[in-house]
Amino acid sequence: MIARGKLRSWEKFVPALVIAGFFLIWELLAKGELVSRLFFPAPTKILENFWGMIIDGSMLMHLAATLQRLLAALVLGGIPGILLGLAMGWSSSLRTLVDPLVAALHPIPKIAVFPLIIMFFGIGETSKIVAIAITVFFPCLINSMAAVRQLPPVYFDVARNYGASRFKTFQRVVWPGSLPMVLAGLRIASAVALTVTIAVELLSAGKGLGVVIWFSWQTFRTADLYSALIVIALLGILFNVLMKKMGEILIPWSLDHREGIISG
Repeated sequence: MIARGKLRSWEKFVPALVIAGFFLIWELLAKGELVSRLFFPAPTKILENFWGMIIDGSMLMHLAATLQRLLAALVLGGIPGILLGLAMGWSSSLRTLVDPLVAALHPIPKIAVFPLIIMFFGIGETSKIVAIAITVFFPCLINSMAAVRQLPPVYFDVARNYGASRFKTFQRVVWPGSLPMVLAGLRIASAVALTVTIAVELLSAGKGLGVVIWFSWQTFRTADLYSALIVIALLGILFNVLMKKMGEILIPWSLDHREGIISG
């Protein structure tokens, strides 16, 4: 048992060692000019450039623009998606009516319809937020609908036998029982939304991390490009951590959380 415990402790450091080894090799190759410094600048050079962009405020300005679009879209797309998904999971007639429409619209790439969105909402911020919100809407809807449908029917039978109203049934059965999958859908939606936000900024924006990527590539300032990618990766990690913490607070009874406590 002791040896097994030591093995598990060692395994926790393996990903960090692999990443550190990768960047060390990259650094050595760049310093020795065995790879193109134009396209693969040394990691130390990238970090120096990254810190410079933070100090002069340019990176924070673009980060703020990206976060503003992303958070607005999460609210505008997530809340309606969750509510409609819960309603569709609970009501078979509503599901029969709306599900074919969802099945038809969900696979369409949201970037492909971005020109149509611009036609309706103009070239300002609204069109960008709407495009991202649509991306958020569908994962939240589908996961919320599936969450209600996987609830055991006996839960509803017990609520009905105790004379619970529809509101009480939603409050005590539907919402808490669906919450783990609802949060899972929101976690997926936030990751996809970040990707679409960057894509929208590449196509049409004056500020944002996507703008940094586009202009740094056009001017071959690849250190700026890698700096923007670092921020995007950190944002992905941050959203992942926040979603896990939210799950620990809202659904402490969930299996994943219990396993985390046991394994920890």
